[in-house]
Amino acid sequence: MATMARANSGPAYPERFYAAASYAGFDGSPNSNTKDIASRFSNDVALILYALYQQATVGPCNVPKPSSWSPVEHSKWKSWQQLGNMVSTEAMRLFVKILEEEEPGWYSRASNSVSEPVIDVQMNHNSNVEPIIENTNSFVETKIISAENGGLMETEDKDVVSEGLGSIVVYDKWISPPVIGQHPKARYQHGAAVFQDKMYIYGGNHNGRFLNDLHVLDLRSWTWSKVEAKVVPKSVESPSPVNIAPCAGHSLIPWENKLLSIAGHTKVPSETIQVKAFDLQTGTWSVLSTYGKAPVSRAGQSVTLVGTTLVIFGGQDAKRTLLNDLHILNLETMTWNEIDAVGAPPSPRADHAAAIHAERYLLVFGGGSHATCFNDLHVFDLQAMEWSRPTQQGEIPTPRAGHASVTVGENWFIVGGGDNKSGALETVVLNMSTLAWSVVASVEGRVPLASEGLSLVVGSFNGEDMLISFGGYNGHYNNEVNVLKPSHKSTLQSKMMEARVPDSVSAIHNVTNPTRDLESEFEVGHEGKIREIVMDNIDTGHQKFEGEETTERIIATLKVEKEELESSLNKEKLQSLQLKQELAEAKVQNSDLHKELQTIRSQLAAEQSRCFKLEVDVAEQRQKLQTMETLQKELELLQRQKAASQQAALNAKQRQGSGGVWGWLAGSPPQNADNI
Repeated sequence: MATMARANSGPAYPERFYAAASYAGFDGSPNSNTKDIASRFSNDVALILYALYQQATVGPCNVPKPSSWSPVEHSKWKSWQQLGNMVSTEAMRLFVKILEEEEPGWYSRASNSVSEPVIDVQMNHNSNVEPIIENTNSFVETKIISAENGGLMETEDKDVVSEGLGSIVVYDKWISPPVIGQHPKARYQHGAAVFQDKMYIYGGNHNGRFLNDLHVLDLRSWTWSKVEAKVVPKSVESPSPVNIAPCAGHSLIPWENKLLSIAGHTKVPSETIQVKAFDLQTGTWSVLSTYGKAPVSRAGQSVTLVGTTLVIFGGQDAKRTLLNDLHILNLETMTWNEIDAVGAPPSPRADHAAAIHAERYLLVFGGGSHATCFNDLHVFDLQAMEWSRPTQQGEIPTPRAGHASVTVGENWFIVGGGDNKSGALETVVLNMSTLAWSVVASVEGRVPLASEGLSLVVGSFNGEDMLISFGGYNGHYNNEVNVLKPSHKSTLQSKMMEARVPDSVSAIHNVTNPTRDLESEFEVGHEGKIREIVMDNIDTGHQKFEGEETTERIIATLKVEKEELESSLNKEKLQSLQLKQELAEAKVQNSDLHKELQTIRSQLAAEQSRCFKLEVDVAEQRQKLQTMETLQKELELLQRQKAASQQAALNAKQRQGSGGVWGWLAGSPPQNADNI
């Protein structure tokens, strides 16, 4: 039987802060009313609330000073900058305190429109999942990961599931969403990547067997499906298909319209790292040809995308030798280069985590050797080609290996892993600018989030980031999906928040004619999705403004700047297209030259074989000639011996004849032949 408990005192931090921000209208929620905010707050209060909101969600002010002609933006920037290095939690509490001073009953009024969460604790852990019916639509109940004797508690939270995961307002809590479809087999050491609101899972290890199946989770409908992939042949001349061997411990990287699978252990290991590509348009696998000296094959490495290159560090080869080498693969030329770095590198390790900061600094954390696990942090400067080991701040995580990580702006989230004794229970985050650690969330018991070999990706829902974990091994193999909505905001979210916040602040300054301008565009995927980040350019009616003429001049100036930027963007796109065409031509030429080289090599090999046969024939003839010369010499010797024998016999006969005559003359009788 379920025990019901209702919280009447309001949520704790940071939920209370986000509820206050939503009530005040600083999050762009539909319930915010600019006129009501303008009549509710003074200019000074509005500015300090804005500054505290930015400090709590973004951090210290690191943005440049705005243009002098915008007094509102200047005032907002100055208020934010004056907060200095105030910590996020303190800014949250001050925000709520000021709001309560201005409107003591804000929470009760907010609760009239948003019902308080009702926590339904299932004490027996065996209750069936009940659908929630709201506005004639049925939604499957969502589980919040918490601890109760090491198990999972199922909770019913209308704030969480009223309109699916897109409306989650609970931050920094792991939630198990209602996923449907054919779930992948439980596994760990798999690869995961997000492409166009879809999470792809490839390969992995289940009960010691390597896998090569590909599954996709639609992050809008939360539906699993299996991808029936095809394999393209090696070439037209060799129509036999390539072998996409099952693997584990590899890395899956989205690149253009492909998923790249890098390295990994296979049943029959290769000598060097293989780069496999899954084309998301054609649904086919292929093995990409690379140039240069490829690194030795391995698994448990880190692969980090930096611009158009992949940075590979460490891992363990097929002979279980731990590595700490550093290699770069240029994805445009598919050429390998080994980095000759200076400084003390991390000790050889595998199953660590790596991330890139400011497109320059590669951060490496944790990992393990055969005997121990690490919690050290190393930084590699990709410009200076130098290793360093900075001092970590905050609550340093425990040693771990097999953890998963993902970056959101300048925040680096790390989940799971273990130390050969137990799994890591805390989800931690590192601010890569300050190198300060903090704990985001914790779990208890043997749950998938405290596993080794799990995967972690970041997706987007209604413009907000979501961390999504899958799989892992903690004594048994898992195939669960868990989701966390971080309160730490990404750079993109911060810009979007800045674009929404002026609606509230400017309303306090009697805004009359708000206008919007396109600040920047980001192309997402091959379908060319455009995400617009808008910035309010506001005619505030301020004393420094000279009425509508000033506003029109500003708008005209912005339009001119917009046209110039669009023109520059078009030129860049054209230049990029030309470079791509030149690259394609160079690749074709390179392919032709490679074919010619192969032909010449084949001809050279045939000539070398023919020359070798001729050399063998010559050697045989020389041997025969030497044999004939030897026989000739032996023949001549035998002939001389024969001649000498014949001459000796003739001389002997002559001596016998002379002896008989002289004996007769001397009176000696001749001897009989029998006495001779």
